[in-house]
Amino acid sequence: MKKFAIVLLALAAVALLGTSAFAKGNPLADNEKKVNKEFAALVPKDKIKNVDDLHKKWQEVLAGKSDAYILDVRSVPEFQAFHIEGSSHIHDGHMYTIPKKIKDPNAEIWVFCRTQARSAYIAGFLYKYGYKNVYWVNKAPDGTAGGITGWVKRGYPVVNYFFGYVDKNGMHYSKPPLKERKGKNFIREFDGQRGEYTAK
Repeated sequence: MKKFAIVLLALAAVALLGTSAFAKGNPLADNEKKVNKEFAALVPKDKIKNVDDLHKKWQEVLAGKSDAYILDVRSVPEFQAFHIEGSSHIHDGHMYTIPKKIKDPNAEIWVFCRTQARSAYIAGFLYKYGYKNVYWVNKAPDGTAGGITGWVKRGYPVVNYFFGYVDKNGMHYSKPPLKERKGKNFIREFDGQRGEYTAK
């Protein structure tokens, strides 16, 4: 039994070393991280915000005090599972459609994803496209994740077409179809996305 345990530990150590070596020997993954940082660096420091800033801006948008776009760039399944009420949505792989939908280069756009990796690319690309007022939702100073992950961890509300609203106090059922509040500037990539709105 002792020999068996030693063999298992040895195999585990070899596997761990192999995994580590593979990770270190993957220049493509290293380059992706480097490129992600390059795109993130295109966002001015004063335009890098956290989920608390996003929550404040979202409240202003719903109150009609801001014309900002609250832009979710997660995949369609992620968005339909749950999202911030009234948020705009363009899948990150279709970012090339954004200039067709948001034609003002001075438009205020807050970009977020699940954490902060995909949104770094999109925010950087938007600056490359010529937009001048793009905000990237990154990690909070205390290390709290950015994006919808950080939003949910903070207890901020999300919505789903079928069950309604969820916040830190639990689920608040709303009979489908969900009637979302929204701000003045609002876009959704596809017609028929669940919710009461049709993208234009």
